[in-house]
This record gives sequence, structure tokens and C-alpha cells, in this order.
Amino acid sequence: MGIQKYENDPYKGKLSEALLQDRLDPGVQPPDIFFNWGGGSLKSFVDAGEVRDLSGLLTEHPEVRQRFFPNALESASYGDKVYGLPMNGVQPVVFFYHKELFARAGAEVPTTFDELLTAVGKLRAAGITPITLGGASKWTDLMYIEYLLDRIAGPELFVSIQNGDRAAWNSPEMLRAATMVRQLVDAGAFQQGFETMSYDDGSTSKQLAEGQAAMELMITVQYPNLIDRAPELIEKDQLGWFPFPTVSGGKGDPRNVVGSPTNYYSVRADSPAADGADDYLTDVLMSDEYVNWLIDKGEVPPVNGIEPKLSASPHADWLGYVYSITRDAPHFQLSWDQALSPEDAEVLLTELDLLFRKQITPEQFCADMQSKTSAAR
Repeated sequence: MGIQKYENDPYKGKLSEALLQDRLDPGVQPPDIFFNWGGGSLKSFVDAGEVRDLSGLLTEHPEVRQRFFPNALESASYGDKVYGLPMNGVQPVVFFYHKELFARAGAEVPTTFDELLTAVGKLRAAGITPITLGGASKWTDLMYIEYLLDRIAGPELFVSIQNGDRAAWNSPEMLRAATMVRQLVDAGAFQQGFETMSYDDGSTSKQLAEGQAAMELMITVQYPNLIDRAPELIEKDQLGWFPFPTVSGGKGDPRNVVGSPTNYYSVRADSPAADGADDYLTDVLMSDEYVNWLIDKGEVPPVNGIEPKLSASPHADWLGYVYSITRDAPHFQLSWDQALSPEDAEVLLTELDLLFRKQITPEQFCADMQSKTSAAR
């Protein structure tokens, strides 16, 4: 059988079918090692008894645990048990921007939300689309409200939601975050037809690369994408980046980041290839060769002590920036669609899509999230 490729959501469905339905359908072949995002989606498999606890392996090989940033292991850990090991680069979300378009509009790199709105206005006045957004992908909408809530309230409010506090969806802080999302939409921050464009098919990357839009809020895998799709943008030093702005009166630490601490490999609980999987996880995953391969692609492994490797790269400025903001983040919030249960994540993506399309108000968004999501599972 050849390699089959899936986008994010179809892959999740296929993985669920393979791990959870194979008990009912003997024709479904479950994987021995599988890719995942940690968080709520992995926990659903853990709760079903389908994932191997790797804690014993890490006790036997303490050097493997010490290899990684602590916050890179958190999203695949439940209680004191670890169910996945990092297999990819870190993926915090940052703003990418086109330096030439900013200069043309006389816009400054914003450090506050009010300054972001000012930059949007200047870019619009210069006939430039301020921000490209792949609204058809839906998960791209999440990054705005995730960062806004963190900057307003800090991480504790969403942690309470993860723990089953549905009332937190209808809190004043969440309402303020949803209202600020609407401010961006009303200010014309996004391109016309953003709700029909997708990040997954490269449409928004093309807009940024070709100077059709000045900014994009995106996970850091955008950088290696641009190495492939628009190397001249990087070679001519026209690509810049900056952290999500602060919010006036907010309690969140501006060093906090959201996104994906990394992706993971996990092992099926009853895999007949468990010994081989253990060897791969301990000896191959994030070995020197593996780390060098990721760095050459423009990615940043969540591995301690690799600063000399990063500084030797042609993309040293970018790699060093991503490495430091991830390593030093007081809190790294796993993207909400991964942190929540798959059922609640689907509700969230649907409601947020309606908010961005102005089909519901911020108040309706908060009320719907409180009423339509579940208590702790």
C-alpha cells in the first residue's frame, strides 16, 4: 500500500477509526506508532486504554526525558504518566509580516492591541490587505481568541474550562476576547472572502509571500513553508515576525505563547512491535541526525542544548528567536482544538467560525459555548 496523506481533521477521524473501531471491525488495521497533537484528542485514546504508558521507558532511560523541554512533554502527559514523545519542531504562533508593505504604509510593528488596530488602519488606507486569514480552515481563527484571552486573563481561565467549568466560557474576560475579535473583523483586518480561503492549501501563504497581504498570524511551520514557496522573501530580508501584542489592563504574561508545543509519537497499548517502537523512541527520535534534519528544514526541535546548531544555520535569527520564546515561555498553551475533547473542539470551531463571519454576536458566542460544550469528561 502506498503512502496516504490526510489534512488535520480527516487524519483525526481516520486515527479514531483505527484505534477505537478496530475492536469492532477486525478489518481495520491499527498503527503501532501514531502521530498526534497530545491534549484532549490523545487523552480520548488514553482513556480507552489504547495508548502505551511510556513512563517506565523514561525511567529506564532518564537521558531521554532530559533531552526535551519540560513544556514539550506536558501536552502528552496526564497525571504523572507520559503517553507521547516529541517528534517534530516546536510550533508557537507568531505574527509574520511583510516589511516592504509595512514601510509603504508607514505602519509600525505593533506591541499592543491598540497599535495593531492602528497598523490595520494605515495598511487599509494604503490599499493593502492588513492580515491574511484562512477562515475556511477554521482552526486558523482560534489563534486570535486564544492569545486575546491569555493576554487579558492569563492561562488560568482556560485551564478551568479544560477542567470542566463551562461557566468560564461566559465570563467577562472571554466576552472581552470575543469582542476584540469582532473589532478586528469590523476594522477590515482580514482580506475580502477570508471565510472561503484556506491555509491548508497554501492560499494564505501565497498572499503573504506575494505581497498581497501584510501579516499572517500563524504557527511557526509557516517559515519552512515559505523557504519552499517564497525563498526570495527570506533571502531579501523582507520577512519579519513579532509576538502577539499585549492588551491594555490585561493580566497575562506577554511571554506566554499558544500553539502546539510539538507533535508526538505514541505507541498503541497492545502493539506487537513494542520493543522496536521503544528502540526507535529512545535511539532515533531526536538523535543528532534527526535534530540536524529538522533544523535544515527550518524547524526548531524542543531539545535542550542545541544553541550552537541553531546559530550555525543560514536561518539562525529565526531559529534562535523561536527556540528562546518556546524555552522561556512561562506558559505554552496547547491550541484549544487539541486541548479540548474532540466533541467540544468541534463545537468551538463551529461557533468561532460564526463569530468571525458576523453571524453571531460575541455575547451569543459565549452563551453558546457555555450551553453546548460538556462538563469534564
